[in-house]
Amino acid sequence: MSAESSILYFDGGRNEPSPLLRAFARSHGLRLIPHDHIEDVLDAASRAFPACLILDAAREPGACLELCRAIKADPFCSIVPVAILVPSHPPGLPAKGLEAGADEVVREGISAREQELRLSLLLRRADRDVSVHPTTRLPGTVQIERELGRLISGGTPFAVCYADLDHFKEFNDRYSYTRGDRVILLTAMILRDAVRALAPDGFVGHIGGDDFIFTLPLDRLDEVCEVILPLFDDLIPFQYTEADRSAGYFLGRDRRGNVHRVPLMTLSIGVVTNRLGDFAHTAQLGERAAEMKSFAKTLPGSVYVVDRRQPEAVASEPDPFGDHSTVSAGLPNPE
Repeated sequence: MSAESSILYFDGGRNEPSPLLRAFARSHGLRLIPHDHIEDVLDAASRAFPACLILDAAREPGACLELCRAIKADPFCSIVPVAILVPSHPPGLPAKGLEAGADEVVREGISAREQELRLSLLLRRADRDVSVHPTTRLPGTVQIERELGRLISGGTPFAVCYADLDHFKEFNDRYSYTRGDRVILLTAMILRDAVRALAPDGFVGHIGGDDFIFTLPLDRLDEVCEVILPLFDDLIPFQYTEADRSAGYFLGRDRRGNVHRVPLMTLSIGVVTNRLGDFAHTAQLGERAAEMKSFAKTLPGSVYVVDRRQPEAVASEPDPFGDHSTVSAGLPNPE
């Protein structure tokens, strides 16, 4: 059963979900997975895509509130919906659950039917909120726009990286959309794990399709990209058949019906920084990142390309790629 078909459960160590919760999980085709420790829940929530997290605060309310705050403060798993089951005493606990960031608070004493409805609505809202990218469960365009705005207003040195798969459409056409979704998920996990490990304050979002945005503190740019590109190149060949992998290509047809060699997928990353000046608004930043991504895709192999123009040069420079640095997987970033 996939991780997104599961419910994580924590109650401070009792590990005995109520019959009502077990029945709820069964009725929705979900597996209920209890965890003993906060660290285990955080790891499961960040490494997988559970349908939701249910915290039973009857025994250890402080630990449940702490866990809820930790989940919602982490940009890599904050999208996981959280429900807190609270006892009738102390009376202020429901408000504390909401303050901690819970998406739903279910109080003791309400009918079993109302509890089931509240949890069902939580799942329904979660499905609606992630409908633009159900495969990756990464933040979408609204959150990406907010992140870019935060960077512009923050004033600290940053890098915005626009990542796109090369030859993904041809792969999708040959191997089916199901295999294509697996590649999208794999790419999301590569980006997320690299950023999470090397730049915990960074952000990873999914624009849609095979397009991703991730942001980093500027001083982490080279290290993160130089992990992402070789890892992508190591793992992606195993998404192909042995014959295609050994050949390094497969035969496909272009839009005119001509047979040609389609290389194995690579990853192109266009990078924009505020090293040489500030950006006026998110549209300017997003457009520049898209330009650099398009340029990166004209180059062979998996690469990241860093824009060296000042922000105001966008409108004035005739060649949008007149000043850039190109970096292949594993090579140092030239200054």
